[in-house]
Amino acid sequence: MATIAVSDAEFDAQVLQSDKPVLVDFWAEWCGPCKMIGPALEEISDELGEQITIAKINIDDHPDTPSKFGVRSIPTMILFKNGEAVETKVGAAPKAALKEWLEGRL
Repeated sequence: MATIAVSDAEFDAQVLQSDKPVLVDFWAEWCGPCKMIGPALEEISDELGEQITIAKINIDDHPDTPSKFGVRSIPTMILFKNGEAVETKVGAAPKAALKEWLEGRL
């Protein structure tokens, strides 16, 4: 299961109303560390797709949602469960570290 792109308009329906946990990656095209973790998040999405949805929101194209959740630097990943932000991770990390972090919170 690949990552999904979400917009400000779709955020409530695709993230907050999801029946399973959603990891949202706040990123931008110009962000090197964001591009580094992109492939790792795709792989994690394939591996853990039954348990979690991984979504990406481009902060340049959709600035309202990052502002609402206090995103000040990217990459920032926020884990949502039952419509609530429950955990935040800022900065790039290797795939193994990201997967371990996620698995410990599912």
